[in-house]
Amino acid sequence: MPLLFKTPIEAKPDGVLVGPWRSPRNMLTAQSYDGHKSIHDDDTASKLGFRGGTIEGPTHFSLLAPLGVRIWGEDFLARGCISAHYRAPCFEGEETQAQIRLERDPRRAEVQVLKRDGVEVLRGTISLGPDHGQTSLDLRLTELEPLQDRRILADIRLGSTTPRRQVVMEFARPMGALYPFSLRDKLQSITEPSPAYDPATASETPWKKAILPFEMISVLGQYTIADEPIPVRNPVVGLFADQEIRLIDGPLFVGQTYEIERTMIAMSGSRRTESLWMRTSVFREGEDHLVATLLLNQAYLKASFPGYPEYEGASG
Repeated sequence: MPLLFKTPIEAKPDGVLVGPWRSPRNMLTAQSYDGHKSIHDDDTASKLGFRGGTIEGPTHFSLLAPLGVRIWGEDFLARGCISAHYRAPCFEGEETQAQIRLERDPRRAEVQVLKRDGVEVLRGTISLGPDHGQTSLDLRLTELEPLQDRRILADIRLGSTTPRRQVVMEFARPMGALYPFSLRDKLQSITEPSPAYDPATASETPWKKAILPFEMISVLGQYTIADEPIPVRNPVVGLFADQEIRLIDGPLFVGQTYEIERTMIAMSGSRRTESLWMRTSVFREGEDHLVATLLLNQAYLKASFPGYPEYEGASG
């Protein structure tokens, strides 16, 4: 049976596991929604104060998967959880490295992804279920200040749930305007390849068929969102500020149909953003059997929303 990952990992004396330096790619330069480009497009991002198109946050989750497997073995790809707060954008051409600090609790560890200059891209926790303990975003949700004076999110009702819909990721099919590439395309540039991700090699892995990388579980949960009844006011540009992918009875498989529903669980904000926290539940097709949950804080940039008082006349 082949190794799930060939990623070189250094175990330091202080209990820290360190992965190699990698150069992730921005595969969302052509992303569009609601008729406009996204924060991953150089021109759009620069108008909003970024130096260029940002690399999507869950791209860095691939750096963490081999470290999780190093600690917990193949079970991590079936019952693992990555829970992170994104702290700084990353741009194509920059190198990043994942680090895990082991704790006394055998179920969880602290994680970071850093740039060469020491800037922290993300910070959070990595854990193994079924009992993950308190994750990084579990804690963060308890500390949120309620969002006051909503404009972009004025029509959102907390506790509301979208109707269930079917989702599936085929190996060679692009995932639409939000994700204009396929899993096959992604595997040409993924920072940590695995035979478990490719139907051509997956038969020799524990699950005998191809599974979704953590970063592509994010795509599975998000690619239909533009067609769902979530009343965010537009036009507006958003970015991922916090994200958790929690496998309960995984892994998730390529070519298998699942059903998802979303619940609006919190709203928060900052000087520059209004944030909507959504939990996406992933079920087996036709059942109430929960296989994964995806927690996302989508932060909408006030400067991209026409007429926002602090940014009067701004447009994304």
